[in-house]
Amino acid sequence: MITAAQMRAARALAGIDQKTLAERAGVSLPTIQRMEASDGVVRGVVDTLMKVIQALDEAGVELIGEHQTSERGGRGVRLKPVVPPDPKAEPA
Repeated sequence: MITAAQMRAARALAGIDQKTLAERAGVSLPTIQRMEASDGVVRGVVDTLMKVIQALDEAGVELIGEHQTSERGGRGVRLKPVVPPDPKAEPA
């Protein structure tokens, strides 16, 4: 699974715009736009998702899933877990 935020970050790391990703994946630009505008996990046809992931992989981006480690090394980004605020904490 890939999240919309991962997809946007992966595209940014690869230095490509939505149109270029669409062309490389063989999908339409509106499909990429819809995927990136999703909330959370991108939903869609499995074949389309696989094409996008393959295009990102070929662009040199490794997608790292939740609780997964990167075994290839190299630079990357990962979101920190969201920690809810402590309701007992004093306001700053």
